[in-house]
Amino acid sequence: MQSYTIGQAARLLGVSPDTARRWADAGKVATHRDESGRRLIDGRDLAAFSVEIAQNGTGEEEPSATSVRNAFPGIVTAVKLGDVAAQVEIQAGPHRLVSLLTREAVEELGLEVGMQATARVKATSVHVDRF
Repeated sequence: MQSYTIGQAARLLGVSPDTARRWADAGKVATHRDESGRRLIDGRDLAAFSVEIAQNGTGEEEPSATSVRNAFPGIVTAVKLGDVAAQVEIQAGPHRLVSLLTREAVEELGLEVGMQATARVKATSVHVDRF
């Protein structure tokens, strides 16, 4: 069974290592120590915890009503406006998401670099790579 350090778990969950450490300290996710004393999280425990926080949230944000299950909260890092279309980039934890949408939609949402936004992805084809 693969185990993850607090830092690795934080990257996978899209949070800071301090947040992951606080969750571990609060007993929200189980940890154990390796022979060198590092705290580790078993892969199965991390997977279950990631599903739990995706379904229930962390209690820090408002729940949203949507049928899209793949939500990536992050920060807008770029907005490129064309005459009709626009490109918006969002950095969500370790994930960079790029969306093409209408200029009108970008203006209606008031999207600007530095603001919080959530990219929601619904696809008919998803590829999975194993590490």
